[in-house]
Parts: sequence; structure tokens; C-alpha cells
Amino acid sequence: MTRYLLRRLAAVAGVLLVICAVTFAVFYVLPSDPAAHACGKTCTPEQVTLVRAQMGLDRPVYEQFGGYVTGIFTGRVLGDGPTALECSVPCFGYSYQNALPVWDLLTDRLPVSVSLALGAAALWLAGGLAVGLVAALRRGTALDRSLMAATLASASAPVYFTAMMLLLILVQRLEWLPYPDYRPISEGPAAWAGNLLLPWMTLASLYAAMYARLTRASMIETMAEPYIRTARAKGLYERTVVTKHGLRSALTPIVTIFGMDLGGLLAGAVITEHVFGLPGVGQLTYDAIFKADQPVVLGVTLLAAFFITLANLGVDLVYAVIDPRVRYA
Repeated sequence: MTRYLLRRLAAVAGVLLVICAVTFAVFYVLPSDPAAHACGKTCTPEQVTLVRAQMGLDRPVYEQFGGYVTGIFTGRVLGDGPTALECSVPCFGYSYQNALPVWDLLTDRLPVSVSLALGAAALWLAGGLAVGLVAALRRGTALDRSLMAATLASASAPVYFTAMMLLLILVQRLEWLPYPDYRPISEGPAAWAGNLLLPWMTLASLYAAMYARLTRASMIETMAEPYIRTARAKGLYERTVVTKHGLRSALTPIVTIFGMDLGGLLAGAVITEHVFGLPGVGQLTYDAIFKADQPVVLGVTLLAAFFITLANLGVDLVYAVIDPRVRYA
């Protein structure tokens, strides 16, 4: 197991390095000039050239990339002379727009995105598994068809449309919920959850629909396996057959998708955060892409890749718990 974890961690480092290189190369070939964006519209060409030198953009791209990667682990000095900036470990550079460290921007926004992702994941996982399980056990009935029609409609609705409808109905018309305004959990769990319930419902309505359909298909396939018939022939209770033998085996593809979805959302739900005005990593990503803020986009990309690869590693470990065949292998 130790050797396996070391191999996977080495693979994670390789994936992050490749993603960093690709993102860096994409920004290098873009026609926009980050120095001109950072300097402003009133800058003269000489001032833009000076800013470019302070950012290190006048150096060859391989030197820029090498300095960026090593700076994450050792820190680095940006610029020369009296205007030089000391960037401590982990150094992801400074934002071109506000000259703040990218790491500080990420850590300030990360609690919002983590709160949004974990709360929504709990809702969509519980709801999707429950609906899919009921539909699979009532296969072919009116209840099954109704549930699948509802999930199809929910999965087809864009996130921004669902968000606007929930805002209109639950906030403006019925006044059941407050307008989302992120509150740290330190101010009280009730205030924290109450202000995030609407974004949670928005994300959960989309993901729960997909998980319900996946759970139904996986359960139908699993319940037709020979070992399920053997378990019933032994006289086991139907609840035991369904939960211990059926659902446990059917969870394998669901866990795989769940790891990918949760890992991606931990680095920010761009549309949801933008619609509700939540100051998370997703909103930071939107602003950085719009303003061609290369260090911030690089930092967010690496953060998303880290969470996704880490989630995949966790999924592989969970496989050994839910499926003994993986553990024996």
C-alpha cells in the first residue's frame, strides 16, 4: 500500500507539472500583453516596457516557467532593484491587477468554495442515491417513470436558470430564504448553512439528477447478477440483499464520478458563485480570465488539478472498502 501511494503521489506531481506547462504555454501564445493590462491605459510604451521587465516577461519563456515552478517550493524574488518583491513559499506569483500574492487570494477565497462544494455534495449524493435506488427497485412502474422524467428535466435545466428561478420563488416571492451572503461557519452553523442553502440546492438539483440516473442503471445491472440470486436463495432479508450486496457493489461507478465532481467543485463553481455573488475561487477565476491575469489563472488551474487528482487517489482507496475484489487484487 505504501508503494502504491508513493507511485500515485509521483503521478500526481507529474500531472500537475504537465498542466502547469500547458497553461503557461497557452498564456504565452495569447496576443494580449499582461504588462499593458497591469500598467493601465494611460501608460506610455516606455512605462509598459519597464513593467514588463519588473514582471520578468522580457525573459525567455523557459526561464519564466522554471522560475515559476521552483518558486512554488523555494520562493523567489520578482523584479530587480528597489521595486523587487519577495515572494515567500509557496510562491504562485502576484496578481497583475492588484499586486496581491496569488496564494493569499486563493486561501482567502477557498473557504467559500469548499463550503459550497461540500454542502452541495452532501445534498446531491443523498438525494441522487435515494431517488435512483427507489426507481431501480420499482423498475417499470409509474413511480419509476415519473422519477426519471423529473431527473431528466432537472438535468436539462442550465445552472443559471435554476439559480434565477430559485431566487425568484424562494427569496423574492415566498421569502423563505435570505439572499445568499456568505457567512463563515465561525459566526454560527445556522447562519452559515442558511446563507448557502440556495446555492447548495442549485448545484444539487443538477448533480442529483445525474446521480439518480446513474444509480438506477447501476442497481438494475447489479440486481441481475448471479450472486444476488444466491443471496436471496439463502433466505436473506430483501433489505440486506439490496443494501449489503446490491447497493454496495453498485457504488463503484458512482464513487468514481463523485470524486471527479467534488474535486472540480472544490476549486470553484464559476457559474453558481457568479450568479449568487459568492466571493469564492470560481468568482476569482471569472475575474482573472476576463482580465487575463495569468498568475491567478495559473494558481486556480493548479489548485483545481490538485483537488481532482487528490480526489481520484481517494476514490481508489475507497474502492478497497466498498469492493473486496479490489482489496484482494
